[in-house]
Amino acid sequence: MKTLAAGLGAASLPMWARYSHAQTAEPIKIGFQVHRTGIGAAYGRWYGRTTEAAAKLINDGGGINGRMVEIVAEDDGTDPKRGAEVVEKFANQHGCDIAFGTLFSHVVIGSAPRAGELKMPYFVVSEGHHVASGMLNRYTLQPGITDVKSQVQAMAPFVAQNLGKKVTMVFPDFAFGHDHRDFFTQAIEAQGGEVLAHIAIPPSETSFTKYFPKIPRETEVLYHVMVGPAVLTFVKELGEFFGPARPEMFGFIDSLEAVAIDSPGLEYLEGTYFWEGNPRHAQADQSEHDKFFRAAVGVNDRGASISDPSDVSTYAHMFGCWETLHVIKAGMEASGYAGTQDRAALIEAVEAMTDMPESRAHPQGAKLFNGKTHQVFGHQYISKVTGGKLLRVHTTSIEDTLYPDETDYTTQPF
Repeated sequence: MKTLAAGLGAASLPMWARYSHAQTAEPIKIGFQVHRTGIGAAYGRWYGRTTEAAAKLINDGGGINGRMVEIVAEDDGTDPKRGAEVVEKFANQHGCDIAFGTLFSHVVIGSAPRAGELKMPYFVVSEGHHVASGMLNRYTLQPGITDVKSQVQAMAPFVAQNLGKKVTMVFPDFAFGHDHRDFFTQAIEAQGGEVLAHIAIPPSETSFTKYFPKIPRETEVLYHVMVGPAVLTFVKELGEFFGPARPEMFGFIDSLEAVAIDSPGLEYLEGTYFWEGNPRHAQADQSEHDKFFRAAVGVNDRGASISDPSDVSTYAHMFGCWETLHVIKAGMEASGYAGTQDRAALIEAVEAMTDMPESRAHPQGAKLFNGKTHQVFGHQYISKVTGGKLLRVHTTSIEDTLYPDETDYTTQPF
């Protein structure tokens, strides 16, 4: 991490000094697997903007090992089959050094085996537990964003102590949603609570009213997480179903990513709670690192585009791209990465990382990386909708998010 700090400090060098060596070397090609189309398109748009901003910062600081970073983007359509094809394209057509950026868990699961076969380091920004569970391979790492298991484990005590213990869960019916179903159920039971009903909804669904009558009347807390282009419809219809007699609500901000909290029809959310991976609205104690990050990616204090305030970001997730690229930079510098022959050394360098202090490279907060499981752990945030703003009311410790190792990728041969 000292190497990383030194790299960021290089931005103070004269322009000629920063680029004199880099211009003589081939760029480091990072294959960016992006959801430009499909149900992940809103995330893909902002993952793209964040990735470009991080690459610009790195290049303005002299690049990586004196070489510029080139982002090679390919759309996977948020589709597992196309995801694997994109990874192969990075390796065989574009000559990329690594692959990076995948979000939706079913695409990660569909793509990671091919990355392993091609011996291409695959840095995902996904949240799914599939990496830390041992399902994947040594070439797949998640060093810039926490996973669902750690998130819900840290959230459950707050829910049980402040909102209620009889919970109904509404979640998308694919791997990411199944992680929520399985791990939150365990976590709330450990707090003396119970899940009354699991309501799984296809992520491509566009109308949701037929699902809501399944919510038991005795529900004290409705736990909701939804993804895809119809999230605004989902949250609006949820409010219409309950009217003024809603239970307490705890949502993952995924249900409102890329959607303004003050959209018409969402007034009923006042007083409800959300998990946020990174608080969308700038808080009263905003750090200088968050301020710098917002400016670099072009979002305002409410997490919307500075150039178009109606274009709301996926702020709770997109920081993961920024932080992962800085981890890649640190790993390449620590390993002396010079080309694809050094891929194993890059992975070993990242596996050796532990503490990641809060900084410009890690604006979401400090983190702890577990090299055995290839998973990072960090602070989680709970916000309450207050006066139309998302106000942070609870921050977990990193210790709250830890759980026993389920695998050790370092024992796998390259």
